[in-house]
Amino acid sequence: MRDGAFDQEEDVTEIICADEADADPFVLPARQHPVNRPDPAMVRILDEHGHLTPHPNFPAGLGDDDLVKALEMMVMTRRLDVEGTALQRHGELGLWPPLLGQEATQAGAWLALGDDDQVFPTYREQGLAHAMGVSVVDILGAWNGTAHCGWDTVATHFSAYPVMIGSGTLHAVGYAMGVQRDVEAGGTPAAVLDFHGDGAMSEGDTNEAYVFAASMNAPVVFVCVNNQWAISEPTSVQSPTSLFRRGLGFGIPAVQVDGNDVIAMAAVLRSALEHARSGQGPVFVEAWTYRMGAHTTTDDPTRYRTAEEESTWDKSDPIIRLRTYLQDRGVIDQAWLDDLAEREEAFGAEVRAAAHQARVPVMADLMSDVYVEPTPDVLAEAEDIASWQEDK
Repeated sequence: MRDGAFDQEEDVTEIICADEADADPFVLPARQHPVNRPDPAMVRILDEHGHLTPHPNFPAGLGDDDLVKALEMMVMTRRLDVEGTALQRHGELGLWPPLLGQEATQAGAWLALGDDDQVFPTYREQGLAHAMGVSVVDILGAWNGTAHCGWDTVATHFSAYPVMIGSGTLHAVGYAMGVQRDVEAGGTPAAVLDFHGDGAMSEGDTNEAYVFAASMNAPVVFVCVNNQWAISEPTSVQSPTSLFRRGLGFGIPAVQVDGNDVIAMAAVLRSALEHARSGQGPVFVEAWTYRMGAHTTTDDPTRYRTAEEESTWDKSDPIIRLRTYLQDRGVIDQAWLDDLAEREEAFGAEVRAAAHQARVPVMADLMSDVYVEPTPDVLAEAEDIASWQEDK
């Protein structure tokens, strides 16, 4: 190891030369590992039974207060997801992308982010959005068609949802290159945290983003939330080996982390973000987790996966894992959990009420935040829309 956890010299591949006896004439990965099993190098600190083992390269650096807040955030994130799904089923939302089982990836990121870091999410980071200051009304509005992006992306440091798979990776790298230029001009060092799914790694936009990030040494951390399914296709049809190893091929330091271990997620992302912030370039993090629900509420996962598979992942529930650890150490007790349950119920009622608080959008207003300073063509289009509405 030189300067940090992502600077270690690692024997990632073994070069098999053509002049070796019985050798294949091509260079092959020496430790290729099936994509549908966690890599032996996966970082895990808190196991499925709530037992903690410190990691030599990724110190947690979290106090009990941090972990209690993380548990509360995960519980509230799950409740937001349950309510969002129910609201869509009741016809009060147009669409909802469930995140059940992926709460630790978001809570870990929340614990690791710096004040000036910017998040580029997928459309599933609802819990992180709310923790970073996006209101429930604005989150629901995005899924009910009443707003494109109703929140201030500068004040919250949380960018708009990209509905086109993989498109957010290019936006994140472009923003990170802008951060580089701000720093050169005397600005505060910051990093960009980009979320994308395993399916997005099959998109050209995402691979182009890796190229630009590596070539420009951009301060961006890619978090591939590998929830095992790209809609109805398993990762095994996209890659023969662990996804994080693709980052190495682009010259990007890469690591796989247990995405259901909030402590490991926080530790790895804290190190990765500092690596990027300090001018050492991008990092690729594969968060190994599972989407317990449907891809969106238009999807039926029973058509392509088994109940047995889902029950196996039940044992890795990130909330139960952290709750067990904190209870065993006496950090929380049943009285605390009872109080949390009451606050969770109150939050559920808040989410249900928020579904009716979104204002009906004025179509012309949707053109107002396309550019910082509206261009003539945008102004003309806004006038056309306003005129059309008056004539209706």
